[in-house]
Amino acid sequence: MATDEAIEFEDRILPNIADDPGAAVMQMIDDAAMLGASDVFFVTDADVVHVQARLMGMVRGLYRLSVVDGRRCLNYMKTAAEMDLAERRHPADGRWVFVGPSGVRRDLRINTIPTLYGEDFSLRLLGRDRQGDDFENLGLSKQQLRDVHSMLNCPGGLILVTGPSGAGKTTSLYACLRHLNNGLRKLNTIEDPIESEIPGVRQSQVDVSIGLDFPDLLRSVLRQAPDVILIGEIRDKVTAQTAIRAANSGHLVLATMHAPVTAGAIRAMLNYDVHPHFLASSLLGIISQRLVRVLCGKCHQPIDVSGAPHIFDDVQKDLMPGQGQVIYGPKGCEACHRTGFATRTGVFEVMNVSTKMRGLISNMSPEREIYDEAIRTGMHDFRRAGLLKVAQGVTSMEELLRVVPAEYLNAEAALA
Repeated sequence: MATDEAIEFEDRILPNIADDPGAAVMQMIDDAAMLGASDVFFVTDADVVHVQARLMGMVRGLYRLSVVDGRRCLNYMKTAAEMDLAERRHPADGRWVFVGPSGVRRDLRINTIPTLYGEDFSLRLLGRDRQGDDFENLGLSKQQLRDVHSMLNCPGGLILVTGPSGAGKTTSLYACLRHLNNGLRKLNTIEDPIESEIPGVRQSQVDVSIGLDFPDLLRSVLRQAPDVILIGEIRDKVTAQTAIRAANSGHLVLATMHAPVTAGAIRAMLNYDVHPHFLASSLLGIISQRLVRVLCGKCHQPIDVSGAPHIFDDVQKDLMPGQGQVIYGPKGCEACHRTGFATRTGVFEVMNVSTKMRGLISNMSPEREIYDEAIRTGMHDFRRAGLLKVAQGVTSMEELLRVVPAEYLNAEAALA
């Protein structure tokens, strides 16, 4: 089986940090980026600085540095990001447009925080040259793709994308923008931060250091006469209420927010004092998602489940002949760095808002009723969507349970 120690580069040789800390920093960041890392961490302990990367949602060790060398690297990054070298007592933020030895250009968001033994650094790697995924590569089923396309074809209304941090919400929103970006519409975004440049889209970034937050930018964007507005996150009453007004006045509004399942987003919006009638009339649909690791195609190992013939009964009609008789688990090989997994894909709930559901929302009916109506009209909940990926050999049952908490695989418990 794959182990958590599968990727370790801590003994690889770096350039002499005392002579050229910049070359060492660039190699470490470039190595992490080439592995597909979303974040790089410099973690300071009593006598060592650990350099770690988040790969497919899991933290792995890359290098170990002495405290002296670690401080040289941290100072170099602060200088590159135009941060205050003398400030070590307070958290700080910076930005660095980085071009590594591989030649790939990346936008780094840097955050520092004081800890017991010194400063810790967190670097978010944002690919400036990355085009991102199209709908077909996100992990949506054929029916879910049709449902999302149907929402996006509407001239106005609200589409919510929900899930925890790191669930791929921004990737899904960018796929929506690329689909809509055909030169016939004016598209504006409000982001924190801008994670990728999209030619033809007018992108604006929140800057809380000067008091420029989502509500301020949203009010100004509405005066720019856009057809489509992307809001990076709805996290306050003003943004929620302004988004609803925009959606009801003919704009197509795409936004993210935190909610465990699709129906939970309705409760979250109502908690922002949004009028239920206006929410019901503007809401087109809700997409809730998680990211699971995809099994390595070269080393995955079969697990016979013929002794449990009913495990995939709920998704049998969606399976191809032969699927569901054998499932697969991770093993580990050179190709997947001994992890047993190759990449990640999404597990989705896609809720289309029907006429009956609008009535339920307007009447502030319990989430359970709304969720049941969505399933009755064809929505796959996380349990069914996840089982489908396990039966198709995309991921393992253990990985599904790791990423989607058991209470969300049981919708009854999630909405209790």
